[in-house]
Amino acid sequence: MILEVVKYGQPVLRQKGAKITTVNAEVKHLIADMFETMYAAKGIGLAAQQVAHAVQLTVLDVRAVTDRPSTIEVAGQPAEVADHMPLVLINPEIKPVGDPIVGPEGCLSFPEIYGDISRPEFVEVKALNEKGKPISFKAGGLLARAVQHEFDHLHGLLFIDRMDKKTKEELRPELDALQAETKARLALAKKK
Repeated sequence: MILEVVKYGQPVLRQKGAKITTVNAEVKHLIADMFETMYAAKGIGLAAQQVAHAVQLTVLDVRAVTDRPSTIEVAGQPAEVADHMPLVLINPEIKPVGDPIVGPEGCLSFPEIYGDISRPEFVEVKALNEKGKPISFKAGGLLARAVQHEFDHLHGLLFIDRMDKKTKEELRPELDALQAETKARLALAKKK
């Protein structure tokens, strides 16, 4: 089922996700719905907060992006990114590795708003997969950026929090308008 992607201004986007203790039928159903939602929105990552669930769960799939390469290493060996997609990360832990590099980012919770964000080039990841089994890998390129972006969501951080001041100020009118629109929609929903 395609879920509503909540927009900037929705309080759940600022909530730190609770750890998932059991990968039960409810969690598996949420994972399936999140993938369906992400693909419908043409995204490459989606955190549970973006569909109004404050838990430590994100889904990713970078296969559709061909102009921004991704790398993955499993057990210290380079692997084929496509062989590990789509990817589910439950209760992820990440360790940034390498120098920060600047790259463009967008977010499904911020339609049509983009900015350059500085993030470490690589990230080491430990998480549980959709079966509740431990996985670990090192990601680079777009996959590393996407993992870090979604990890931030799980901790109530948004990509605008990582923008430099100048970029954020340039986007201020769009950000304020989106936040006001979201808050107006929430107020209207409360009245019903």
